[in-house]
Amino acid sequence: MAKKLPILLGIVVIFLGYKIKSFLDPPPLPPSLEEIWWGPGNIGSVKPTIQPFTINVSDKVLKDLQWRLENHRSLTPPLEGIQQQYGMNTKLLKNVVDFWKSKYNWREREKYLNKFPQFLINIQGLDLHYIHVKPKLQDGVKIIPLLLLHGWPGSLREFYDILPILTRPQNDKKIAFEVIAPHIPGYGFSKGAVKPGLGAAQIALVFKNMMKELGFKKFYVQGGDFGSIILQHMSVLYPDSVMGFHSNMCHVFTPLSTLKNFFSQYYPSFSWWYIRPEHYKRVHPTMEYFFKRLRETGYLHLQATKPDTLGVAINESPLGLAAYILEKFTSGTNPNWQLREDGGLTEFFTYTDLLDNIMIYWITESATTSFRLYSESFNRDHMGLGITRQPVPVPTACARFKYDFFTADGMLTETYPNIVQLSDYDGGHFAAWQLPQVLAKDIFDAVEIMESNYKNAR
Repeated sequence: MAKKLPILLGIVVIFLGYKIKSFLDPPPLPPSLEEIWWGPGNIGSVKPTIQPFTINVSDKVLKDLQWRLENHRSLTPPLEGIQQQYGMNTKLLKNVVDFWKSKYNWREREKYLNKFPQFLINIQGLDLHYIHVKPKLQDGVKIIPLLLLHGWPGSLREFYDILPILTRPQNDKKIAFEVIAPHIPGYGFSKGAVKPGLGAAQIALVFKNMMKELGFKKFYVQGGDFGSIILQHMSVLYPDSVMGFHSNMCHVFTPLSTLKNFFSQYYPSFSWWYIRPEHYKRVHPTMEYFFKRLRETGYLHLQATKPDTLGVAINESPLGLAAYILEKFTSGTNPNWQLREDGGLTEFFTYTDLLDNIMIYWITESATTSFRLYSESFNRDHMGLGITRQPVPVPTACARFKYDFFTADGMLTETYPNIVQLSDYDGGHFAAWQLPQVLAKDIFDAVEIMESNYKNAR
């Protein structure tokens, strides 16, 4: 028996090793996604014709909004000594609403929001709204197509400052971007699905098909927040279309990263090999980091489980919509600003800027349909596809901003093995809007590297 024990132990070790490897390895890629017709009517009942689009809100909608702003119920006073720690302080909300009622001029802002060429196209039954900005042709400047995606609680308003930068050559760069920036289905002027199942993977297919209809077989992609998640799916599923992936929210959803976090919680020294020393305080102590994340992601759980219930409340009240969204512009830009009476809202934005974004949600009544993206992406069926566990095969650049979600170097390589550029900056979650020059330069630098690599590989 003693002689057989080493053999039995060896078998057990091999079996456990196999099980651990199976657990850590990404699952097989799912079969090709079905091109589902997400809109009303029958398959193919609407052709993907490009139509010019202009934002034009009726007086009726504006009068209804003004009435609701004038006749809201009394706001519950904040607790003594509390700024934004319980969510948006109602004293600050009152200041925003007073500005909204008396100083915000939608007709002027409507002209501003119409400054870039806008279009509608129907893809798989969905009317998709997008901005398409082409750079001027210049000798020696290569024009590169770029699909640019926003997230929640953002909209295309996030890109109005960065678009003029991306579409012109910067400094000694010999490239400029032809930018296609759509509203995600269910956001803004893009229609939502009429049937369940339109998650990040399915939207990746919709946008890949949209780009094909616009004449782009290959293109670069950039996104933050949910835009990054959708484009990560696109890069995994359709690497022949994606020339390079740039994100200001590279995130990792692998079992190995979970194990790393677990062990470093009890043995902080364990993390020395995958976290730079200067980043140590961004994830340690681990439990404090975990509870910070938990505190700031309650919205995610609500939207991923009961989007329609929440949507009724938010869609009914402009004050509720403003509070729900603006709270994220405090905590997402700098969580320390929760201790400020003004929430830091005007450090990088104006009330007019912020209300532009809120108005896009209000006039399109898209609160509920925007929330549904979470329930369609963070469920068993969608997560069961295993796409977020797949390594991204295309060249990748990650721009990490100090107050946004953080993933350490040694975790990023699990999902992004082809990182050509990894940068760190001050700033927060809404980088394209907060620091357009910084983000644009990072995009230019990254694509220049990717283009050079493609050239050298030929």
